[in-house]
Amino acid sequence: MVTAIIVGAGHRALTYASYAKLHPDKLKIVGVADPNKIRREAAAKEYGLTPEQCFDSAEELAAKGKIADAIINGTMDRQHVPTTLPLLKAGYDVLLEKPFALNEEEAKELYAAAQKYNRKIMICHVLRYAPFYSEIKKLIVEGEIGKIINIQTAEHVSYHHVASCFIRGKWHRKDTCGSSALMAKCCHDLDLLTWFMSGVEPSKVVSFGGLHYFCRKNAPENSGEYCLLDCPIEKECLYSTRKHHLDHPTRWSPYVWAGIEHIDQPTLEQKEEFLKNKDNPYSKCAWKLDNTVVDRQSVLIEFADGVTATHNMVCGTSRPMRKIHIIGSLGEIHGIMDDSKFTVRHIDLRPGHEYTETEIDLNIQGDTTGAFGGHGGGDLRLAADFVSLLEGNHPSLSCTTLEDSINGHLIGFSADKSMEENRIVELN
Repeated sequence: MVTAIIVGAGHRALTYASYAKLHPDKLKIVGVADPNKIRREAAAKEYGLTPEQCFDSAEELAAKGKIADAIINGTMDRQHVPTTLPLLKAGYDVLLEKPFALNEEEAKELYAAAQKYNRKIMICHVLRYAPFYSEIKKLIVEGEIGKIINIQTAEHVSYHHVASCFIRGKWHRKDTCGSSALMAKCCHDLDLLTWFMSGVEPSKVVSFGGLHYFCRKNAPENSGEYCLLDCPIEKECLYSTRKHHLDHPTRWSPYVWAGIEHIDQPTLEQKEEFLKNKDNPYSKCAWKLDNTVVDRQSVLIEFADGVTATHNMVCGTSRPMRKIHIIGSLGEIHGIMDDSKFTVRHIDLRPGHEYTETEIDLNIQGDTTGAFGGHGGGDLRLAADFVSLLEGNHPSLSCTTLEDSINGHLIGFSADKSMEENRIVELN
């Protein structure tokens, strides 16, 4: 059995830790470290931890020496490297939430520490474990579409997701959260690009984008500053905080209601009062905050072997969606993750034909999590693979080791640099 300690008892770390509930013979949670007393005590109650197994910080935990096999690090972006370094030194292997670093310098520092202390780090690129993407990877490895020529990916960030996390939420400014919107939201997708390329290095990156819609100049006419206090058009507004969070009280709840987590099962009235607090960003007009991260960004990559790839992040869409189109020398693969199905096409030279296509529908192939489990069914599969790696098993096809996750992050860092400096960035 692998023993693990939760560091940062937020939504993501608790999701991975829940694997211990499903497979108590494989994983046991034996500690928690979090400066937030409420979250620390909630995790302790969930996993039957004693006060001696609870810590205020990663540094306090590291000072105790190694008291478990591994760490599940779900801290915020800016804390990933500073909290992981002392834990590596203390002897822990780490499952680390993405993005694992804020910049190339931090990535190098983390990699050097992992090498120095001979520790395993797996990055939470959960989409590699989603059946939709893992089945596509298998087909590529088997040569189903020949040599890759071009990859096109896109993520459509829905209106409620962008409002809850990147306009009103804690990822709304790079100078406070540490990560750009591209890295916070799409480092999964950039990782997939490099994963499908099987180790071929990215060589050039160029990117365009910006914050062009969710800013004061585009606020609806006659809109107020606060949705529930002074806005005469709130009832008609697509970004009304009432419609997003009172009419849908469980949507993005770990983020929206964090400010009243001290209240046990708050009522709708208490939630409404919370959304009327002028100091609460969720009370404010979506066009009139101090958000600075982009609301759209396009990235173009050239790999060392000449393959080109694009990724488009578009915020404020009606439907949340990830889609992919891979074109190879012998065929192509095209699909939408949220539908949990994709199509494989091949050239067909028979008279009266142009191409053949086969639809792979994972909804009818025994995938009970489908597109509606966490990250397309990838969350707990990643946790299982981390446990398997620590048990000494050979890394799986999806395994997201730090070494194998670096190129995707380098693309993201370079894309942001390209957009900010208006130039092509060449990767070393």
